Amino acid sequence: MDPRYPIGRYQAQPYSVAQKEAWLNDLLFLPQKLEMSILNLNDTHFDMPYREGGWQIKQVVHHVADSHMMAYTRFKLALTEENPRISPYKEALWAELSDSSLAVNISITLLHCLHNRWYSILKNMSDEDWQRTLYHPQHDKNISLWDMLAIYAWHGNHHVAHITEFRKINEL
Repeated sequence: MDPRYPIGRYQAQPYSVAQKEAWLNDLLFLPQKLEMSILNLNDTHFDMPYREGGWQIKQVVHHVADSHMMAYTRFKLALTEENPRISPYKEALWAELSDSSLAVNISITLLHCLHNRWYSILKNMSDEDWQRTLYHPQHDKNISLWDMLAIYAWHGNHHVAHITEFRKINEL
């Protein structure tokens, strides 16, 4: 298993109601899953990388909050504008900013609130809404909200798996 991708790499999926419900649940319950993945870890653990050459556990938690805040905003833009051009960000540099050294409970709390709001929008989207797009200049392509849902459902599970694999390896 590649420790960078403990659940495998992201793979696009065709639209289906069953898949949509599964991914909506992934996003709805991500804050609880992430919170459970860090349960009983201490400051020493939070300062350890989840794998050799990887981010510290606390950086992973803060990164999920950063990334999902961006995703929430991107969904709202795509739902209210025609194919908006989004702004990429340098996530590795964001992970080095001083807020990534804060206690992880700050980002966990943020994720609980954010995902409640995000889920409220997602569960009320029409079939047509899922086909709306945004333009991602870093990839030089339009991305549908359906694909964005898939990416972020995978993204959350991907990072939870980083932490759960870290726990297994370190017998925590």
